[in-house]
Amino acid sequence: MDEAAELRYYEEEDSPGMKTLKGATSGLVAGTLWGAIIATWHDVPRVERNVALPGLIRTLKMMGNHGLTFAAIGGVYIGVEQLVQNYRVKRDFINGAVGGFVAGASVLGYKGRSIPTALSAGAALAVTSGIIDGLGATTRTDNGKEYYPYTTKKRVVAE
Repeated sequence: MDEAAELRYYEEEDSPGMKTLKGATSGLVAGTLWGAIIATWHDVPRVERNVALPGLIRTLKMMGNHGLTFAAIGGVYIGVEQLVQNYRVKRDFINGAVGGFVAGASVLGYKGRSIPTALSAGAALAVTSGIIDGLGATTRTDNGKEYYPYTTKKRVVAE
């Protein structure tokens, strides 16, 4: 790999703060959708079956709770991963594993209100992130081509 391509690989498109914001936003969207799915699986109490508003409020609360939980996990995970990456000046699976442990331990441990839950949730997210990063699962492959949202050739004007 030539030096320009290598520098382009390490070049970041977004700042760490923007990546953290994107992670939290993605978590909010995914969690809200997951909360809607979970809410449809729960049975509505007999008292509320013929009244729409309490069921709707319960669904919205569940969507909000799951959305905020996923947003917190996504934001903490990406934020800690970026901090560790900038501190270590390396891009490897350890950054994601540390981010996963901190996100699982802090967010899910706080919700579970126990230290064993925090440690097991942190370990689960760290192992999952480490496996995914270690196997080389990427969303983007650098094939050396650069794509522009516009054409670099001039248009021929027909007269």
